[in-house]
Amino acid sequence: MNAPSIDIKDMLEAFGDSSELAVEFADNLFIGREPSTPDNCITIFDTGSYPPYHGLTTVGYEYPSVHIRVRNNDYATGWNMANAIKDALHGRANETWNGTLYTMIACVSGPAHLDYDDHNRARFIINFNLQRR
Repeated sequence: MNAPSIDIKDMLEAFGDSSELAVEFADNLFIGREPSTPDNCITIFDTGSYPPYHGLTTVGYEYPSVHIRVRNNDYATGWNMANAIKDALHGRANETWNGTLYTMIACVSGPAHLDYDDHNRARFIINFNLQRR
């Protein structure tokens, strides 16, 4: 099973050139570390969440979460990108990505303005809880 960030990256890339979500891994979409360039980018981080459930079945559920950070030179454009990510992921259910069934993806906070970095680029955050097996 992949790290959740890898599957979320693939979900975002699958939108292709539609609306604000024209993203490409290692171009303007990253995992685990926000690069110094490009100025406008998205970074997905795996974060802790609830413990896995291994009840009466042989296939347990995991409840990971991801933190997504959007950075942009323009406040409004960054906000719109963060909101587009929320709209693209929140409420998705019963989808299989890279062999993992996602039974639920829920936005639990954001989008919210985090800060301006050292280069005066606006940064926004969005957090999602996932349920998968």
